[in-house]
Amino acid sequence: MNEPELGNKIRHLLNQGAPLDPRAAERLRAARELALARRKAEPASALAWAGGVIGRLGGLGGLSLRLLLPVALLGVALTTIYGWQQNQKVAEFADIDSQLLADDLPIDAYLDKGFDAWLRQHAAR
Repeated sequence: MNEPELGNKIRHLLNQGAPLDPRAAERLRAARELALARRKAEPASALAWAGGVIGRLGGLGGLSLRLLLPVALLGVALTTIYGWQQNQKVAEFADIDSQLLADDLPIDAYLDKGFDAWLRQHAAR
């Protein structure tokens, strides 16, 4: 007999239950009811109460916190990435500007349309 067959056989035997005479079953039922009646109620902690309130509210507009938290984290991540990319562009433009200002040619030479043609002509040589 393999393991799944043994598990199924045990499950079947447990589902059938133990054969009890009616007097023993009645005594067990009475003992269970007595134990439940004597059981003291445990005080709920403040955190358990707060979790119940949040669970009942179901989040904002019926949306659960399980959905809102990942969406908020995604928004923060995308905002951070966008800011980093903007800083990279500014740094790149600053680098180009510093190279232009440190060059020997005046800035007006780069604005002259004939200078672009002269660069193409001399680059071909």
